Amino acid sequence: MALIIIAAVAVIALWLMTTYNGLVRLRNMMREGWSGIDVQLKRRSDLVPNLVETVKGYAAHEKETFQNVTNARAAAINAGNDQSARLQAENALSGTLRSLFAVAESYPELKANTNFLELQQQLGTIENDIQMARRYYNGTVRNLNTMIQKFPAVLIARHFGFTEAPFFEADEDSKQNPKVAF
Repeated sequence: MALIIIAAVAVIALWLMTTYNGLVRLRNMMREGWSGIDVQLKRRSDLVPNLVETVKGYAAHEKETFQNVTNARAAAINAGNDQSARLQAENALSGTLRSLFAVAESYPELKANTNFLELQQQLGTIENDIQMARRYYNGTVRNLNTMIQKFPAVLIARHFGFTEAPFFEADEDSKQNPKVAF
């Protein structure tokens, strides 16, 4: 009888250990995913002032668009480590960048400028990298959230303070085409 009890305790202990370690692994993968997004967003943020200055040279009367891009970039930088605020600010920055490119479409000489074309290409590459980082992050968030919600792992997750993470989703404003009026 004692052997059965020892075996049952060992099985339960092994299950607890593997479940806890699985939760830790998923949480760390999710953090790694967020770090990857953060790196790409920083690259984009560093590129924005160059884009704005290049477009300013051709479209000086578009001050509101430039101010919106500058404000959105500042909000994204100032959001810090608050994931929710950061997600919202980065979505707003994406929307203002689309407005900036819509303004650029109205200036053929700007569209032919090699500096602008290079910056636009770099931004396109960065946006693709952000999209890949978002997919990785959202996949790890899905896996972590699923593990946290499944029974009986939910009992361990709650006890050790594992909580569900937010997905990196585009807000409604960033899904719409920008409106540019002259």
